[in-house]
Amino acid sequence: MNSSRSSDTLTTLLAGVAAAHPQVPATFWSVSERVGYAELQRRSHTTATALVRRGVGRGEPVGILCPNAPEFLVSLFGIAAAGAAATPLPLPAGARATAAYPAKLAAITAAAGMRTVLVSPRFASMIPLIGDIGVEFVDTTDLVAEVTADPDTLPEHSADDLAIVQFTSGSTALPKGVRLTHANVVSGLAAIRTGIDLGLDDQGGFWLPLFHDMGLFGTLSAVLRGIPAHVWSPLAFVKDPARWLSEFASTETTITAMPNFGYEALLGAIPPEQVRDYDLSHWRIAFNGAEPISESAVTAFCERFAPAGFAPSTMFGVYGMAEATLAVAFPPLLREPVFEWVDRARLSDSAVAEPVSRTADGARAVASVGAAVEGIAIRIVDTETGSDLPDGRVGEILIQGAPVTDGYLTGDPDSVADRFTDGWLRTGDLGYVRDGELFVTGRCKDMITVRGVNYYAQDVEAAVRDLDGIHKGRCTAAVDPDGDDVIALIAETERTGAEADELAAAIGAAVTAHLGLTAVQVHLVAPRSIPRTSSGKLQRLAARDLIGAATTPPRSPLRSNGSA
Repeated sequence: MNSSRSSDTLTTLLAGVAAAHPQVPATFWSVSERVGYAELQRRSHTTATALVRRGVGRGEPVGILCPNAPEFLVSLFGIAAAGAAATPLPLPAGARATAAYPAKLAAITAAAGMRTVLVSPRFASMIPLIGDIGVEFVDTTDLVAEVTADPDTLPEHSADDLAIVQFTSGSTALPKGVRLTHANVVSGLAAIRTGIDLGLDDQGGFWLPLFHDMGLFGTLSAVLRGIPAHVWSPLAFVKDPARWLSEFASTETTITAMPNFGYEALLGAIPPEQVRDYDLSHWRIAFNGAEPISESAVTAFCERFAPAGFAPSTMFGVYGMAEATLAVAFPPLLREPVFEWVDRARLSDSAVAEPVSRTADGARAVASVGAAVEGIAIRIVDTETGSDLPDGRVGEILIQGAPVTDGYLTGDPDSVADRFTDGWLRTGDLGYVRDGELFVTGRCKDMITVRGVNYYAQDVEAAVRDLDGIHKGRCTAAVDPDGDDVIALIAETERTGAEADELAAAIGAAVTAHLGLTAVQVHLVAPRSIPRTSSGKLQRLAARDLIGAATTPPRSPLRSNGSA
């Protein structure tokens, strides 16, 4: 993958890697399996043969329902080699989400017009629970067994053919699948490789789910460079971050990626006195993206793990999205994280990023995510007029380039009708540019207006998440569905009774002290109640459904306290 040549496809790239690095493996730690790249290509070819014999059409979306295991990659490359479009499907996010999972899966398969879903044998027992949703579930082991003779010569496909349909992990009710051609994917992977100078001495290690864009394209970056890829399950990381870090360090892996909360989890799991038990001197790139980058968490992580050999320049704050085959903006290599402190009130009310001292009242840290990666162009435009904005003015981020999708698969075309403007993709994110570098300030839909004053939801959350009593700092803010000009702040806690009332009062007081905002309604819910996306982000809009749940069971208390 030396470039993003116009003729390259996922199939040709894998063939090149299999020939040049046949024994280099992808190791799946959570299932204790590994597969070399020549074997990966062979098994993928067999899968492709079976799919073609089954009549899978060119560009047809074919689902993948697999954990982080070898059959996921075999299925993805097999579907692509058959000329179809690999469509990773989300897995249930814990027991609480199981009941709603069949309906969610049915909505995705319907939006994609999907006929076939390849299923890992590890999930065979789950299929009867899903029921009839109008697709055929095919066990990946049974599929391979159908090819008893030599695999067929496969149909040709081009760089312009659909390769992957990536369903986004947000909180909207109707799913939308990002259409990515082979050219999009190859260009995006080339941008990642160039942006971090990915070499043959590197190793990639990832625990995010492979059906999520950061987990998928991070892993593909390693595989299609021909370097070792190490893959863990998300549950392995969440259950024991310290063990994950030990295994990550033991392999001398150089690159990983996770949202900001992952670094916070490592801080919580490994106290200062145990840091020297880990050798992190080989860690070269620590991608930090998919959610707002916290200055306090980044600073604490760099300081905590410095005795283990973690260099501050390893922390790599980035901006990306599925629509761009992941990468949009990267910082320069070997530079320590950069944060700009700006006036919070002017940022919210006037959409102006006015630099201030970090000790000034109302100062807010905003992370630089660097400049556009190779093949991507960025604009900042006024959210109302669409006109370009000068440095320091906040507007919507628009992107364009070879890795960027040309559209979506969705059951509601009207929901994405306005995502493109004169060939530019509207990201839905807010940010500004300063001296050629991008600073992301939040989501358009997460801006909350209360009594004529604008607030970023993440600012409200940041004011309280470190309060004692909030479970692992998990809280989220959104417009209160039951009150005009009121912010709903939903926080997880184990406290009940009078202690819960005291916590709710403390949360309201903290929001008032930090933001001068009194119109806030506090809702306390049990730990692990707030829905999350596949990358671990709390879902603000979905969390509002917890408000007013009169039939909430005793183990999931919902308590409210507020003032206006």
